[in-house]
Amino acid sequence: MDESIDMSFAADDGPMLRARGIAKTFVLHTQGGASLSALSGVDLDVSRGECVALVGPSGAGKSTLLRCLFGNYLVSEGSIEVRDPIGSERRYVSLTRASPHEVMRIRRDIIGYVSQFLRVIPRVPTLDLVAEPLIARGIDGDDARERARAWLARLNIPERLWHLAPATFSGGEQQRVNIARGLIAEHPVLLLDEPTASLDASNRAVVAEVIAEARGRGAAIVGIFHDETARAQVATRCLELVPASTLACA
Repeated sequence: MDESIDMSFAADDGPMLRARGIAKTFVLHTQGGASLSALSGVDLDVSRGECVALVGPSGAGKSTLLRCLFGNYLVSEGSIEVRDPIGSERRYVSLTRASPHEVMRIRRDIIGYVSQFLRVIPRVPTLDLVAEPLIARGIDGDDARERARAWLARLNIPERLWHLAPATFSGGEQQRVNIARGLIAEHPVLLLDEPTASLDASNRAVVAEVIAEARGRGAAIVGIFHDETARAQVATRCLELVPASTLACA
């Protein structure tokens, strides 16, 4: 069954995503249990229609923060909550305290993620790969694949490739498939890790356009955009991160 997602939150309903005091420390078990602090005391609110660009030097924890917001990394300290768009309660759900089953539900219905690299099941055709997030929501397979065709065409993936697995595609083609898969379900919250990194100028422009459209429909977006032109096109504000080691020495 396709559960409809209500994107009509009023402006005073609060942010779609809120993080408080996020810290992440990695324990290096292969190096005698040494610890490496990647994030310390990060706060973030993201409302509908915002695109917050994470900026800072290499090692500041930008990708680590995205992975914490998606639940790939368990935070060492702090809390992450997302607003649940399904049903009438419009409650916040905790990502940091959620069970694995609830995390999967949050990813299916609330948080979309576009990673730097496409990770796919071998031999699954591109069309089915892009349609899968909609099918997981209960949308009819034919309808889902029709929408996938529209996304692949919009992102300039040649039709001759749609029925092939993307493992042998170029880096830019794989990244555009990744973007189509990440954006097709129109999640209320989107996390984007360098979505334009492997693209030429014309395809960067197309991707910036679809990200801006997602923001226009009310998505709350957090992204890493090393391309300054793309960042200027899509970001409404920036959050600067500094290396946690710098904070520790302060």
